[in-house]
Amino acid sequence: MSRRPRVTKRRHNSSPSGHRSLSPDDVLVAQATTRRRRVTPPSLPRPSLPRPSVPRPSVPRPSLPSRPSRPSLSTLAALRRDLPATAMEATGMLALKLRALTGRDLIDLESLQEVMSVYYRLAALREQHRTGEFDIDDFGFDAAFTEALLPIFRVVARRYWRVELSGVEHLPRSGGGLLVSNHAGVLPWDGAMIKVAVFDAVERHARALIANWFGDLPVTSWFLRRTGQTLGHQDDTLRLLRAGELVLVFPEGIRGTGKPWSERYRLRRFGRGGFVEVAMRAGVPIIPVSVVGSEETYPMLADIRGLAQLLGMPYFPITPTWPLLGPLGLLPLPSKWLITFHAPVNVTEPVELTTQVGGQRHPAHDGDGADQLIEPGRVMELADTIRTTIQAGIVEDLMRRARVFRG
Repeated sequence: MSRRPRVTKRRHNSSPSGHRSLSPDDVLVAQATTRRRRVTPPSLPRPSLPRPSVPRPSVPRPSLPSRPSRPSLSTLAALRRDLPATAMEATGMLALKLRALTGRDLIDLESLQEVMSVYYRLAALREQHRTGEFDIDDFGFDAAFTEALLPIFRVVARRYWRVELSGVEHLPRSGGGLLVSNHAGVLPWDGAMIKVAVFDAVERHARALIANWFGDLPVTSWFLRRTGQTLGHQDDTLRLLRAGELVLVFPEGIRGTGKPWSERYRLRRFGRGGFVEVAMRAGVPIIPVSVVGSEETYPMLADIRGLAQLLGMPYFPITPTWPLLGPLGLLPLPSKWLITFHAPVNVTEPVELTTQVGGQRHPAHDGDGADQLIEPGRVMELADTIRTTIQAGIVEDLMRRARVFRG
């Protein structure tokens, strides 16, 4: 027989009041439900009070320096073109102020203007060279270039050495001529001063003959040729004279410029008179020239020959300023100069040297034998006459010059 399942009735505890008592679990559930249903009161808006506005001081932001733009080529050209004029204007204002303070003209504006003109002349020559409008002879001489530089040497002659000229009426105004001068002063400043004097007197360029040593110097050789100088070769000298040029020759050569101070104004030998022979062949007069003042530009106290040979120089001078003052010692001393052009010495008519070969005469070349139409005795006689004339002119000018560095 089957058994009926046993039903267990759960008893509920009830309070005396008749209500059902809550178990601890019911209390916890009720608390949790109440916590979840709690209503948050609405938040009241806070009154917004106006904040006082304090003005901020305006601090300017530092501006970074802008990178300068590169000037254009036209601007640079304009600055280069106007630079001498600007410098001249500033110097003029300075000269006026110095005159007002001292009552004397301390700045020679006329000479300064002449020097400034060289800049514009050279600029014009550059333009001509770009277009090909320039004239250079077979020896490399550029007359326009030389005349553009003349104002510089003219100021040096007039203001620095205060050159006095005599006998300029003896200079030929046309045709060939051979100027023969004494030579001194370590550097050939005497040649530059003679060239300036000749051009200012008769507006002709004297073509000076230079030593072979100068022809080996790169920049110096170019400058000397461009300003009319050429090497002292007889054939070149003869070509110039026959072309109607004035040629300037220094028979003493390097032996003259390298004289010690103890032998100042004493002429060295004029060699074998080759310049007389060339003048005879060209049929041109010889004009002796005496120069006083060049010996004092660089008084040579000694010559270090060993060092000169090591450097490939004809001499290494020791002067009161060189090499003691370095590059400043190259500045010549401001001595007083006198240049005298003596009366021309006429030679025979132009002749052609000939040589006796097999009983017949043929045109002779340099280096051929003797038996020539020009007698060596006559050549040496004329050379001694010219040397004596120059030496006498030097002595006379030394007596006429009152002071060495003033006057």
